[in-house]
Amino acid sequence: MDLYEYQAKDLFAAHGVPVLPGSVAATPAEAREIAAQLGQTVVVKAQVKTGGRGKAGGVKLADTPDDAEAKAEAILGLDIKGHITRKVLVTPASDIAEEYYVSFLLDRANRTFLAMASAEGGMEIEQLAVERPDALAKIPVDAITGVDRAKADEIVAAGKFPAEVADQVADVLVQLWQTFVGEDATLVEVNPLVRDPEGKIVALDGKVTLDENAAFRHGTHAELVDHAAEDPLEAKAKAKHLNYVKLDGQVGIIGNGAGLVMSTLDVVAYAGEKHKGVKPANFLDIGGGASAEVMANGLEIILGDPDVRSVFVNVFGGITACDAVANGIVKALEILGDEASKPLVVRLDGNNVDEGRRILAEANHPLVTVVDTMDNAADKAAELAAAGV
Repeated sequence: MDLYEYQAKDLFAAHGVPVLPGSVAATPAEAREIAAQLGQTVVVKAQVKTGGRGKAGGVKLADTPDDAEAKAEAILGLDIKGHITRKVLVTPASDIAEEYYVSFLLDRANRTFLAMASAEGGMEIEQLAVERPDALAKIPVDAITGVDRAKADEIVAAGKFPAEVADQVADVLVQLWQTFVGEDATLVEVNPLVRDPEGKIVALDGKVTLDENAAFRHGTHAELVDHAAEDPLEAKAKAKHLNYVKLDGQVGIIGNGAGLVMSTLDVVAYAGEKHKGVKPANFLDIGGGASAEVMANGLEIILGDPDVRSVFVNVFGGITACDAVANGIVKALEILGDEASKPLVVRLDGNNVDEGRRILAEANHPLVTVVDTMDNAADKAAELAAAGV
């Protein structure tokens, strides 16, 4: 789960990372009130889960409360890379002497944690990594020993931070690591980490991604979910305990097992190149127990997507045999009734595949087409989707 900047900075503050005061506003009037309370020039910052806010007009200085109200009115409702701004953070403006970059993240490729640091912050870190990779230090972090003061000093030295701020930055790194571990995050990032004219180090911005698999350890993390900004289909799927991700395509995908679903996305995308460029509409893994209820819930979610023109059900029978899956599909269509209105292409393989195919053939549902191979089924699903576009 990605957090908004204001949420990330609240977590930083809870773990001792120095941040500026500020509050979030959902209306221009609220922004005016916050600016009046702060009593100085403020920055009004769009709260969206994407970068490039400044270039899109989502970050503005305001000298007075009236100005803050006007700036908030201009930012609220702003579309920034497909993200609609519903809240703004109003925080004191800060004079900046220097800008730095620090982060901790999960390094999946090397199965460890990684610290990244640079004395050149403020710009998009991806751009810095491409244009001047030597300016971005990458230091592996052992999951057992973590980041103590000695490790923090190592990161500061590798990042080439100025000597006069080295101790402060090292302190911040230890506190950021405590945030990373204590909140079960997969990413904590500060860009920029700044030195103000008085020499004080402050986290001026923040980005945090939390591991939702660890939510059971953090009861307060549920309060961080912005239900208004959630995709309604993803929210509905989450409520039904389905692993669903909405994509920009026309072929709905249901599979049992994340690896199989990922492979299905690939073959559908490839097949779609021959059929008007149609693409997968979603990722949906129903897991090993493809009961009628689970299948019905999955179909309900996918058929509720107006972009979907066909559905590809790709199942390999293992612990749950193909006959049970076939019965689940038949019963799911009975449960859905008229809600099931788009063609389904079904590919079954594995345990009890012949019996599963017999059940579907006997049911003879007008929406269901059974195809024997994965590639042929993907081609058929893409063809049907293209016909409906």
